[in-house]
Amino acid sequence: MENHNNVTEFILLGLLMKEEMKILCFVFFLACYLAIVLGNFIIFITITYSHLIQQPMYYFLWHLSFIDTCFTSTTAPRLMSDLIVSGKTISYNGCMTQVFTLHLLGGAEIFILVLMAFDRYVAICKPLHYMIIINRQRCNMLIVLVWLVAFWHSIAQLFLILRLPFCGPNVIDHFMCDSKPLLKLACTDTYVASILVIANTGMVVLSTFLALVTSYVIILYHLRNHSAEGRRKALSTCASHFMVVLLFFIPCVSTYIPPTNSKDNDKEFSLFYTMIAPMLNPLIYTLRNAEMKKAMRKAWCRKLVFLLK
Repeated sequence: MENHNNVTEFILLGLLMKEEMKILCFVFFLACYLAIVLGNFIIFITITYSHLIQQPMYYFLWHLSFIDTCFTSTTAPRLMSDLIVSGKTISYNGCMTQVFTLHLLGGAEIFILVLMAFDRYVAICKPLHYMIIINRQRCNMLIVLVWLVAFWHSIAQLFLILRLPFCGPNVIDHFMCDSKPLLKLACTDTYVASILVIANTGMVVLSTFLALVTSYVIILYHLRNHSAEGRRKALSTCASHFMVVLLFFIPCVSTYIPPTNSKDNDKEFSLFYTMIAPMLNPLIYTLRNAEMKKAMRKAWCRKLVFLLK
């Protein structure tokens, strides 16, 4: 609790590297961040101003593009600024806010991916009942449920960290505030807290990932009864979804399942699911999706004609 804290700010070590590498990394991360913002903005606007917004799959993708941009924005600006400025401190309240926001948006992304897998399952395995099961009212209810569950997950993480006393070193060996690096700084036994982190985040991520893999196995099993053209189209869509799932979940599982005191590569894994995966998502969903590319051409041509008038 706060009255047990002697620490009012933390120092983020960030990415430890030679000075000449920092400028190169800054340029690389800036390019990644701009690609994330631009790519997801294009997807968001394309779906908003096309017929795709009426389709559940693209409605969920519309939310995913918004969440991806916000999720990366919680860490990327700070990561880039720490590469070129000397001051790397973050206030206690700022650190706790980052923990909450990171888990809120990360949790929302996980559950949105689950909804997208559920959408594909119903579309392929129960096509005749698709519009009844996945109607707009139910989609809205599921989106609200996603944010509620993500909120309670992030509140649990924040409460866990707020209960810990910080009275000693305040140097975080990371480029962001998160539960695991903060547990290493607490001046108390954190065995129970570490187990709770694994249970609250690690097991949620792992169980969700296994559920998603199972759903895709079931989808593949049902595809054997479809025509060759139907299988090709369904496999193309599911392959895009599964690539996104792998890019996001494998680094998350590798980060949160190992115990807090184990030797790990948290910074590298965190970079992957906060920067690299969100950057690749727009490419995966556009370059591998003919319907999306067609909608993009129509939507942006209309915008261009409107601007030229």
